[in-house]
Order: sequence, then structure tokens, then C-alpha cells
Amino acid sequence: KVDMGNAKGEIEKVKVDIESVLPEKDSNFSVKTMVHIHDSPQQGGCDMGIYLNPSSIGFKRSLNSEIYVDKTGLIEKTNALLDTEQKFICVSRPRRFGKSLLLSTFETYFKGQKELFEGLAIEKMETEWKKFPVLHLDLNAKKYETPADLIAMLNQALEKWEAVYGNEKKDRSPEERFAYVIERAYEQAGCGVVVLVDEYDKPLLQALDNDALLEDYRKTLKAFYGVLKSADRYLRFAFLTGVTKFSQVSVFSDLNQLNDISLDYSYATVCGITQTELVETFTPEIEEFGRVNKLSAEETVNKMARQYDGYHFHPKGDGVFNPFSVLNAFSKRELGDYWFQTGTPTFLVEMLRKSEYDLRILLNGIEAPASMFSEYRVEANNPIPLIYQSGYLTIKDYDKEFGNYLLLFPNDEVRYGFINFLVPFYTSMTNSDQGFYIGKFVQELRAGDYNAFLTRLQAFFADFPYQLNAKTERHYQVVFYLVFKLMGQFTQAEVESATGRADAVVKTPKYIYVFEFKLNGTAEEALQQIEDKGYLIPYQADGREVIKLGVEFSAEERNISRWLNVM
Repeated sequence: KVDMGNAKGEIEKVKVDIESVLPEKDSNFSVKTMVHIHDSPQQGGCDMGIYLNPSSIGFKRSLNSEIYVDKTGLIEKTNALLDTEQKFICVSRPRRFGKSLLLSTFETYFKGQKELFEGLAIEKMETEWKKFPVLHLDLNAKKYETPADLIAMLNQALEKWEAVYGNEKKDRSPEERFAYVIERAYEQAGCGVVVLVDEYDKPLLQALDNDALLEDYRKTLKAFYGVLKSADRYLRFAFLTGVTKFSQVSVFSDLNQLNDISLDYSYATVCGITQTELVETFTPEIEEFGRVNKLSAEETVNKMARQYDGYHFHPKGDGVFNPFSVLNAFSKRELGDYWFQTGTPTFLVEMLRKSEYDLRILLNGIEAPASMFSEYRVEANNPIPLIYQSGYLTIKDYDKEFGNYLLLFPNDEVRYGFINFLVPFYTSMTNSDQGFYIGKFVQELRAGDYNAFLTRLQAFFADFPYQLNAKTERHYQVVFYLVFKLMGQFTQAEVESATGRADAVVKTPKYIYVFEFKLNGTAEEALQQIEDKGYLIPYQADGREVIKLGVEFSAEERNISRWLNVM
């Protein structure tokens, strides 16, 4: 165990579980997440003989591991909220970021299961270990396809609670039963009730392409969550987690005291692993990864940072690594697209295609107003809110004057995973062909064989089924853009986009290529534009051979027709 707690300033312990992502024969390490919410002297605890799910299985399983990342300083502020109107807390984070274990830890603490916290910093700081009744609703364990699916899931939880606290209202609506259970739990225990909801938005997310079903789910959840407001006097604490930030305009419009900490600076790193935590906590794993891959510790951290770091949940907050991918990488001793592979963005890409969204804007970074973070409906002309909320974009900067955020891909795993996933939707290249094509493109440019590169690019475009016209002109520009972006995994490739052209610069150890593509123009005109616009000026003192290439794209042939070069 590695305890980085500071007894003076930190009174909590957060652990992030990784046991579930480790193979049985290699489960010698993990990260746990433990959260302590300090007892308020204004509302005492109580002892109860019966608790629902008393084993706290999720949290117990996490206790088998040996590595700890201490997040106690980040959760400390929740201590002051237990007896305020802000005691109803909601946080949104991408999938696989440790939200479920966070709630399991809350459950374990509020049940007063002191023995499970043995050896942790909280053990020395908590003296009373009082027990509170806990109602834990997990909406993540079901596929929602009909209105009955959501009702069945709520009934399942309600029936468990009613078996303990009374089922006199079993024939009433879900929200009425929920309110009755809370009141009865309070009366039986003589103390406040803790409500935990995991993935509160799961039904909504699965109905985004069905307006009628989405509205049905919204009404059901709005009524159910609205009980928290009317039952305020019976509640000790409530914590809800989800992927999206649905905010006040949908399911929580009746719960106006909801404290959404999703974009709070103080909680920017509550989920995920900071670079400091990575270096200080995973020293043996970093060294082992480096040994297997012939890297120094510094090189290992830098590679992992490019691949998995970069998530920001506040423009001034520290970045965090994706914990799921980091722990898989340590387990398998190699970098991989572990998080990206757990869910494919097919629905999001279809939205991009239907909206004819210019992918060059998406790939270069998007400015978005703060209001975008609370949008949840599928808008045909604006797929970006859902792409951000799904974890494929993150906050990189903030313009305080105009209130706009800059959104970008967080890291190489997401960047190239997303681009690779896009390619079959916009080109004739299948996923299985991408490695071959991109690899050959890079090899040919490294060798100085730009003729082979452009000949292969011709073959790449030959199978396109599209009829090129003014409307689809941008489609071909986007394809060029995707190709050069994918090459960026292996060599320095920069793409500049503007109306009517697609310019690219590729840097290899020996050569710098400056491309200008002309649609319905000549290769001569493309070369002249490179000269007139001064595209070569930044590279004249570089020392590598600079090659400018004017490339002519024929609308009639729907392909590259000819090219000229000047060395």
C-alpha cells in the first residue's frame, strides 16, 4: 500500500479499482478508490441491523489490491455539503473512469463498515463510524429499448428496498414508492438516508435516436429523481453519476438544488490519474513496462502521456490519464487503444455524415459555448455536444471574455482511434487496409519517392463511388485531410484547411514536402500558389531537402490527374 495522505490537510481516501481489467494470472496490482465523507456533528448517525447489499462486493473486491492513488484532497469539500442545500451532488465523466466504484465506496463508508478501511488514512481520522441506510440504484446493468425496460429496472430496485422497509405502496407509481421507501427508511433508522444513483442517464443515452422513447424516459426519470427534492428532510446525502451533463433542462428540472460538480475546478481530477500520481504510485509498473519495451522511465511516462493523458474537466485543472487504458497498458506491457475499443462511436459518426459536418473543423479543434455542455438532444446540425459528452473531445482552453471553450481530442488513443474509425465511412478503405495504406504512404515519402506516394493515392481514390460536384467537393478535401492526419501517427504531418483547397506539409528525416491540391485547377497553378503565398519560407533554413508538389484533382475523373514538383 502506498499512502500519500497528509494528516493535516487530507481526510479522505480515494482508490480506483483495476482488478476488473487485469487477467487472473496477472492481478498483482491495482488502484483503488476510497472516498470518505466526514460525519457532520449536526446530524448524527445511527446503528441498523439490516442493510441492503451488506457485502459491498464492488468495494471489497478493490481491497485486494496493493497500489493506492490518494485523491483525498479532491473530495474534502464534500464534507461541508452534508448539511446544506448542496448535499445533492451530480458528476458526469466518460465511461470507464471509475464512477461505479466511487459510489460503491460511498456506500461502504455510509454503512459504517470500518473493517474494510483498515490500514487506510481514513481509519485514523474517523472515530465514530456511524451507519446510515443506503439506497443504491444502478441503471447501468440493462439495455433500454422500450418504456417497460426502465420501469422494470426501477421495480427491481424498489422491490429490494420494499422487502426491508415495507411494501405498502407497491401498487403505486415508481416515484410514489421511492418516496415512501425513503420516509420509511428514515423512520426505521432514526437518521438521514443516503441515495446513490449510478449512470442516471443510461436510459436517455440509449434512446437518443428515438424522440418518443427519449421523452418517455425523460418524464419517468424526472418524476423519480424529483422525489429527492420532496424528501429532502429525510435525506443525509445523494450522489448521482452519469456520462452526460443533462443539467436543469431535462430530468432534473424539479431538483433545482442539484449541485453539479462536473466542471468544478476542485473536482477536476476526482476521476482519472494525474501525471504526478502516475509517477509516484506506479514506479514498479513504469520500470517493468520500460524494461519490456526497452524504454527509460522518462520515455515510458512520455509515451503514456501522449497516448492516454490530456483529459481536462476544467480549463485550469490538471489533466488526467484515462485510468482504464493506463491499467490495461501496465497489465499487457504495451500501449493499445483499450478505452476506445470498449465502445465504438458508430452513432456519432452517422450523425457527422448526416449533418455533413466538416471534419477538418472537428480534427483541428472546436470552439463551443458553455451552453453546449448541457445540451442532450440529437441535433442534426450540431453533433458536437454528444461527441464531447461521450468522451471523444475534452476541454483544452477557455476564452473568458466570450465564454467559449476550445475542444480537442484528449490524446493519441482517442485522436487516431476516432480518425481510423471515420475512414471507412468516408472512403473505400476498410479498417483492415488502413495499416497497409498508411504505412506505405509514410515509407514512400521517407524514401523521397513522392511519385510512388501520389500513384498509390490515385489508386486509393479510384474506387470512390461518389459523383464529384460542388456539394461533394468538401468530401474529397476531407479524405485528403484524413489521410494526412493518419500519417501523423508515424511522421510529422500538418494539414491546413481553408475554403477550396487542402494544403499539407509532411516532414521526414530527410525531406520536407509542401503539397497544394487544386480541384478544377492546374498543377502549375498549385505550384504558383505555393510560391505566391510563401509556403516554403518557414522551412528554408531547416537543412532538409524541401520539395513542393502541385497536385491537380480532376472533377471529371474523380481522382488525381497529374502533379508537378520543384525541388
